Amino acid sequence: MYPRGVSRSPSPERSPTLGLLLGLIVTLAAVLAYSAYITWQVEGLRRLQSELIDRDRKDSLQLLRIQNDLNLLAVAMRDMIDNDEPYPLTAWAAQFQRLHTDLDDAMHLEAGLAPTTRTPEQNASLSNSLKQFWDAVDRVFALAGGGREKDARQQIQLSLQARQEAMSTTVARLLVQNSDNEQQAAQRIIQIYDRVQRQVYVFLGATLAAILLTGFSMIRWNRRLFARMAELSERRSELAQKLIATQESTLRYISRELHDEFGQILTAIGAMLGRAGTHAPEGSDLRNDLQEVRQIAQDTLERVRSLSQALHPVMLDEAGLETTLDWYIPTIERQTGIAISYEKQGAPFAVGGSAAVQIYRVLQEALNNVARHSGEKQVWIRLRFRPATLELEVEDHGVGFNGRPAKQGIGLVAMRERAELMKGEIAFSIPAAGGTLLRLIVPRENVEMREKEQI
Repeated sequence: MYPRGVSRSPSPERSPTLGLLLGLIVTLAAVLAYSAYITWQVEGLRRLQSELIDRDRKDSLQLLRIQNDLNLLAVAMRDMIDNDEPYPLTAWAAQFQRLHTDLDDAMHLEAGLAPTTRTPEQNASLSNSLKQFWDAVDRVFALAGGGREKDARQQIQLSLQARQEAMSTTVARLLVQNSDNEQQAAQRIIQIYDRVQRQVYVFLGATLAAILLTGFSMIRWNRRLFARMAELSERRSELAQKLIATQESTLRYISRELHDEFGQILTAIGAMLGRAGTHAPEGSDLRNDLQEVRQIAQDTLERVRSLSQALHPVMLDEAGLETTLDWYIPTIERQTGIAISYEKQGAPFAVGGSAAVQIYRVLQEALNNVARHSGEKQVWIRLRFRPATLELEVEDHGVGFNGRPAKQGIGLVAMRERAELMKGEIAFSIPAAGGTLLRLIVPRENVEMREKEQI
């Protein structure tokens, strides 16, 4: 007890320096620990994206290359067992050798990109199957070279085709496995984001200073992550565009090979048969047979030329888009039985090169969709030459789709990618009468063929 009237002296206040210093140390330690945690998570995410997803994507590209070669082998074998072909089985030896070389290169690259989750047995299965297939191919050509073409064709049916189908199935399974790996990686990325987000909320609840510091840190990291995702999205778009360019280059090469090489061979055969027929006696069976074979060669030449035009119309390179459409639209009318109303507006300008190919493919895919899915027998095509743009419209009043489809087909995706290649826009809508209206708008400067391109 203090005497009445005497006040209690205040206790000396402790200096906040120690507490502030301790708080600063704790805060800095928490910030450093949290920053280290975030850095570790982001580095793990970056490694996951670069080492796993990118590697799986590159591996899938090589698997697609292998699958494409196997499909080419299947087509070649189908043609080999077709008795209508005018040349012996040994004529396919060079093509099989080219595919052999390309498959070996693809297999070598794929082996270096194979995911770590794949078992050694899986890695060896396709290689062993391919080796056995080429051994069987050698035996087939040995039979054909010895004049036993019937036995060779039988071996193709009994052995080669079954082996090719088995390898195609194996490649398809590996592609599915890569897709599953990418999905799992994507799920792990989502889990990383969720885990980081939960830690952010916990850390933000600690102190106001930590909230501000962590907030700025997360904004910075999120910007980097979103920039990375945008970069990956752009790379995926570039990859799709490169695949389209590769496809067009391949189709153009095959078309030219069919038109030039096979066309010249068949023309020479027809000419030789014609000359041989003049030396045969008039009205003889030999002369009639030569004439019949010559007609078969001529019919085959027409089919080869039609196939060449279907793969890549030569006139796209020689005459441009407008002339090609004038030829293509009546042709597709005859083939599908669809009545097409074709209208051109505006002052035409030359459209050639890559843009002509992309616009032609968009129209081709649109008409194929009408023929396969719409159930409509009339289509309206409008090509408008504007001062600043080129517009293409394809309209039908068939089944159509309500708004944006839940799952876009590869055709719609390819059309959008082709539009992006030309820096244009493509839109799908429903006209007043129902059905589907496709509208492609491309800047004129991106499609107009310059004088130097015409030379």
